[in-house]
Amino acid sequence: MSDFENPWTILGSKKVYDNNWIEVTEFSVINPSGHPGVYGKVHYKNQAIGVVPLDDEFNIFLVGQYRFPLDQYSWEIPEGGKPDNEDPLECAKRELLEETGLKAKQWKVLIEMDLSNSVSDESAIIFLARDLAQHEAAPEETEELKVKKINFEHAYEMVQRGEIRDAMSVAAILQIKLMMLQGEQF
Repeated sequence: MSDFENPWTILGSKKVYDNNWIEVTEFSVINPSGHPGVYGKVHYKNQAIGVVPLDDEFNIFLVGQYRFPLDQYSWEIPEGGKPDNEDPLECAKRELLEETGLKAKQWKVLIEMDLSNSVSDESAIIFLARDLAQHEAAPEETEELKVKKINFEHAYEMVQRGEIRDAMSVAAILQIKLMMLQGEQF
């Protein structure tokens, strides 16, 4: 239970868009200053799941793909969407295998976060995957992926240079770097 009350008054709502992945609702509101307005909310039908596959030599596996909304190519950690009826860890295992062909024996929740919380309710869980074994990848039909294995420090430098911009990937790589600096065991 939160100690804070919602300063917004909702007068009404209407669904303005709906597809397999998102639903957009427009709310008629009284804003915190007492004035009428509208607020749009994007509801994500799947929870975002990410995986940082890190091998024994501290190499990380990144997935490259064209991102339609940004009209650009992106290097990022393996990611996917978890339906309500799927366990987060099982989703992480499925996404890792689909996108990279990797299976891991050791799993740890690395970070949980909210994404773009000013307009959406999307949340994410990112896992660290260790003790990796290579198998056959099986990307979804909407994915044209490239996989590259690079030293973790190189991935960290890519974040620093702005070459990795995906929010989950940036957060996960920075979290691992922080853990390294603090001497945490992997």
